[in-house]
Amino acid sequence: MNLKALKHIYFLGIGGIGMSAIARWFIANGYSLAGYDKTATPLTNALQAEGIPVHFSDDISLIPAEFLANKEETLIVYTPAIPKDHLEFNYLKDNGFTLMKRSQVLGLLTKSFFTIAVSGTHGKTTTSSMVSHILKNAGKNVTAFLGGITQNYGTNFLINESPEDVICVVEADEFDRSFLTLYPNLTIVTSTDADHLDIYGDHDQLLESFQLFVSQLKEGGKLYQRKGLNLASFTNNESTEYSLYEGDFYAENLRIENAEMIFDIVYPNGIIKDCTLLTPGFHNVENALAATAVALEVGLSPAEIKEGICTFGGVKRRFEYHIRSKKIVYIDDYAHHPTEIQAFLSSVKALYPQHKLTVVFQPHLFTRTRDFQEGFAESLSLADDLILLDIYPARELPIEGVTSDIIFNKVTSPSKTLCSKEAVLDLLKEKQPELIVSVGAGDIDTLIPKIKEWGLSL
Repeated sequence: MNLKALKHIYFLGIGGIGMSAIARWFIANGYSLAGYDKTATPLTNALQAEGIPVHFSDDISLIPAEFLANKEETLIVYTPAIPKDHLEFNYLKDNGFTLMKRSQVLGLLTKSFFTIAVSGTHGKTTTSSMVSHILKNAGKNVTAFLGGITQNYGTNFLINESPEDVICVVEADEFDRSFLTLYPNLTIVTSTDADHLDIYGDHDQLLESFQLFVSQLKEGGKLYQRKGLNLASFTNNESTEYSLYEGDFYAENLRIENAEMIFDIVYPNGIIKDCTLLTPGFHNVENALAATAVALEVGLSPAEIKEGICTFGGVKRRFEYHIRSKKIVYIDDYAHHPTEIQAFLSSVKALYPQHKLTVVFQPHLFTRTRDFQEGFAESLSLADDLILLDIYPARELPIEGVTSDIIFNKVTSPSKTLCSKEAVLDLLKEKQPELIVSVGAGDIDTLIPKIKEWGLSL
């Protein structure tokens, strides 16, 4: 595929967080774009505001005529979430257009850059965003394809300022084995916990995918893995380990002051003292260790790294504060796996040890709920008061016997309630919580403005 021969790029599923980042790269580099998505979202609204035509009906006549008339100059980029009976997808495929998955296009785009790939079943969005900010804040020529909206830049895509000496930071997604299209210079692996078992079947298959991914490091590259992942033997390149309390990179003198985490970063050749995270969490301290390791590798000074860490504003829906008042603290997080929930809730409780913690959680996917019901129950039992919503189905059809009850019945919190999404606000008004978190990857984010408005009115 010669990208220089193309003029038109058409996206099926343009509103996805990864798809929209690639769309922004093409628009920034002078291509003509258009796209389809099932429903309008803040992301599609932003793309339309940037001049990209987007429609929401599966209708071949809505594809721009110049795209259809110039097959050799048009590339179709699609997400695996597009259903197989999609009219536009099948028309374009049957009429000989070039179709590529998002992951394949990302592989093409990153081939010509020095690439830092950040992978892992948890933590990759925050870590890749943190790496991008640290480098950009230090004046490096960065392009970045991210899986979340950064608070510092208000976007999931950063464009390089010149074509020379570009450092590309990419969030490497394990879903559907998408990251196997990448051949990075530096790779971070944050975690390899069992997930996406509807795709992989079992944990061993997922682990094999990560092993293949790290084997694709370019010669002379480096692997940075969280201690205990045991991936070093699958690459011929140098490997570095990090974790909260041990490894080549670890944290020291970690303390909490005014609900902020402050810590020193210890690495083989020195120490960076008194780093403060605007986005707290023990897991985010570990993410900062990984980001520090690659930043040192590409030539940043300890002072530049510290400034980057201390000014990193986080990512939307990742430990995102919405209210911090004397009456109520409200935080929202995208966590949707037991390990993520455990890390998030334990961090919140450490920051606010005197507060009763109320958790509103929406399970995501029937298969994930079924496969990890014990883990969900254990992690959610950290809540003093749990409000559990119905399962958000996303791409799945219901599974007989799989409902939120299978988690609810195992939760040991002193107070727990099954609740519809529509009834949450009334329940919160009744309970009057002092510390509330909303958690989940479905449409629970639609509750955020309502909870925030109520909380600010107290």
